[in-house]
Amino acid sequence: MVKAKVVFASITGNNEDVADIISEELEKKGVEVETDEISQCDAADFEDVDLCVVTPYTYDEGALPDEGMDFYDDLNEMDLKGKIFGVAGSGDTFYGEYFCTAVDDFAKAFEKAGAVSGAPAVKINLAPDSDEDIQKLTDFADQLVATYEKSHS
Repeated sequence: MVKAKVVFASITGNNEDVADIISEELEKKGVEVETDEISQCDAADFEDVDLCVVTPYTYDEGALPDEGMDFYDDLNEMDLKGKIFGVAGSGDTFYGEYFCTAVDDFAKAFEKAGAVSGAPAVKINLAPDSDEDIQKLTDFADQLVATYEKSHS
């Protein structure tokens, strides 16, 4: 069975919602999913799963979540070759050039760790409550599973 770890950082609850939608979609595809808040887990947890997902928020002008800094630093030092990753997050377009930059930062950390992108990053403005947002997250989950299956066929 394919295993996934979905890790979120959320102040407003929007990124927890993003993580929950992704987790539900992965479960519909038969994936065993564990979802945790970023301060309650360790980047090393990704060593025990096939699919690695992070849904971070971006604070102020492009800052990473404070409670996720250790996780992020550890992720940059890991060897995740053979793992499939995806990053999705909610932000506020009010911040312009800083909109969801933590999504990009976590994607770079996964790449540095040798993981393979399983789906293009998804950036949601505010709450993921429109049909379009939910479809983007559903497609994201579908692509993660498809990339995994393709790499293991």
